[in-house]
Amino acid sequence: MNPNSLVSIADISREEILHLLDEAAYFESNPNHKLLDGKVVATLFFEPSTRTRLSFETAVNRLGGRVIGFSDAATTSSSKGETLKDTIKMVSNYVDLIIMRHFLEGAARYATEVTETPIINAGDGAHQHPSQTMLDLYSIRKTQGRLNDLTITLVGDLKYGRTVHSLIMAMKYFNPKFRFVACDELKMPEVYKNFCRENGIEFTEHTELSPEVINTSDIIYMTRVQRERFTDIDEYNRVKDLYSLCAAMLADAPENLRILHPLPRVNEIALDVDDDPHAYYFDQARNGLYVRQALICRALGIDILKNSEA
Repeated sequence: MNPNSLVSIADISREEILHLLDEAAYFESNPNHKLLDGKVVATLFFEPSTRTRLSFETAVNRLGGRVIGFSDAATTSSSKGETLKDTIKMVSNYVDLIIMRHFLEGAARYATEVTETPIINAGDGAHQHPSQTMLDLYSIRKTQGRLNDLTITLVGDLKYGRTVHSLIMAMKYFNPKFRFVACDELKMPEVYKNFCRENGIEFTEHTELSPEVINTSDIIYMTRVQRERFTDIDEYNRVKDLYSLCAAMLADAPENLRILHPLPRVNEIALDVDDDPHAYYFDQARNGLYVRQALICRALGIDILKNSEA
């Protein structure tokens, strides 16, 4: 495994997280570079994506590199039965970095075991989404002025939501208080509640996004109920519309509260929230570009802050 691969947010320390956030801030102010001149990056998306794929590809272009890859596995040799191992080993012959999204949990970790080319996990099933977590941390720090001692409310699909799972793991360094708002079918898995207990993270569980919960939160992180994770359509239809945030619910919210969402949304955030000053999800998506520039540089052994100080 290449030590610069990023499969899980657990692969990077508190100090490295903070350094990457500082690098992202640098890229926000200075987005265009030639740091990847002569480098080729593969984006292998075995599962649909818009924001993640386009922001990674934009990040490579902003850094002066070139992109190859696919956004639909049906157009590749995997549709003919080629194994993931063979695909990864073949693509590794052509590129300096692989950015991969896959529908199977553990696929990114497996990819790191069959190649020395660095791998960035762009999401593997319901498991991890570390680059999303980094842009979430960047968004939280940017809007709150800090990461420490915040109350973060996670709402909706907490069972399958890889973004909330990764966020919990990353926040262990910053003394958060979590509220988990979900129905029984979508409640936070026990493994992540045990993670909180083992790391001294306070959390409470709720079935309603109540005014009390809203008005005492620093961050409300809404999630989509993911149809693609359900094998039972009836179960999906029972839960898909349980949590929906509208502007009227924010009437008494604290000024610093920000609404985050990994996107795409369906109907869990009403359109009237878009113009509310608490809404931040489109800015959050834009932040993904700067964070992913930092992560690409990390994978290729480039420290932009050290270089800028030299």
